Amino acid sequence: MENLIKAVKAFIGDVDFQEPVPVGNGHINCTYLVKTSNNSYCLQKINTSIFKDLDGLMNNIEAVTHHIRKKSIALGRNPYRSTLKFLTANTGKSYVEIEGSAYRMYHYIDDVFTIEKMENPNHFYLSGVAFGEFANFLSDFDASVLSETIKNFHNTVSRYNDFETAITNNISGRADEVTAEIEFVRQRKGFVSMFVDRLADGSLPLRVTHNDTKLNNVLFDNKTQAPVSVIDLDTVMPGSYLYDFGDAIRSGATHAAEDEQNLDIVDFDLDLYKAFAKGYIEQCGASLTDVEIELLPYASIMLTLECGIRFLTDHLNGDTYFKIHREGHNLDRCRTQFKLVYEMEKNLDKLKEIINSLVK
Repeated sequence: MENLIKAVKAFIGDVDFQEPVPVGNGHINCTYLVKTSNNSYCLQKINTSIFKDLDGLMNNIEAVTHHIRKKSIALGRNPYRSTLKFLTANTGKSYVEIEGSAYRMYHYIDDVFTIEKMENPNHFYLSGVAFGEFANFLSDFDASVLSETIKNFHNTVSRYNDFETAITNNISGRADEVTAEIEFVRQRKGFVSMFVDRLADGSLPLRVTHNDTKLNNVLFDNKTQAPVSVIDLDTVMPGSYLYDFGDAIRSGATHAAEDEQNLDIVDFDLDLYKAFAKGYIEQCGASLTDVEIELLPYASIMLTLECGIRFLTDHLNGDTYFKIHREGHNLDRCRTQFKLVYEMEKNLDKLKEIINSLVK
């Protein structure tokens, strides 16, 4: 607690404040609510084992939130609700380091709620609205000035190469037990470069991407139920809109848990797909290029396959990256993703029809 108090004072000085209270259920950073007589803030202890380049991380976030704030003000919105507003520490930076730990602080957005599990398809539509507006607001932002805070995060060619290395090394001795899963990936080797190659040759534009477009990263207004702000901006970096669209569908257009062991109940819901796509395209459709529209139906397949490859790679490496809670946990996760890939591929023509109907 002593270091938390020091961190708070580094941002707001000697103003009287209540002792920081843990809030949220994030898996990466530790978040605390701090209240003064006039304001409420969130203090976060940054996970520096994942985010080693603190300047790059915070420069990305500050640049992007500043851009969104200007767009929000032009629309007559409250700039303290439409995006996160970080404080400057007494160091002159937007973070402070205390005894080997790093902290940042931002204004707390009140009268909002988040959704952990979707009960109403309209929530997924509104999530599409939120992430579509996020993309649209940043469509004129030069993504090349941002740092790559996690190298090769959505580089599917790199992920595939890591997978092949894991098979060769076979650290866990499990390769012979997952030959079906290995073959599933290898059959799609030619597919994994579809986005990477087009980003490299410039036919697919470089965009500001959120890279964690889960439903619970949207704040909704308590009264109107409308989306207020997109949060959890640590993975904001250069990439493709296809990444954000695809990952949102991967995590949201199914009713099964990510680690579901009964593959018979792992489904791909076309109605949910259409709901998110509708909200997303309503907001940023005018900003999409012809190539982005053409590739949009493949986005969910690519991001789901990538996620499955990562789970399988970690299983082969002996579960060194993702936390597991049972034997074979990463393999269960992998199989769930591959079942989704299979269902998405089976419905590819329908995905194309849905996207084409929405962009007209």
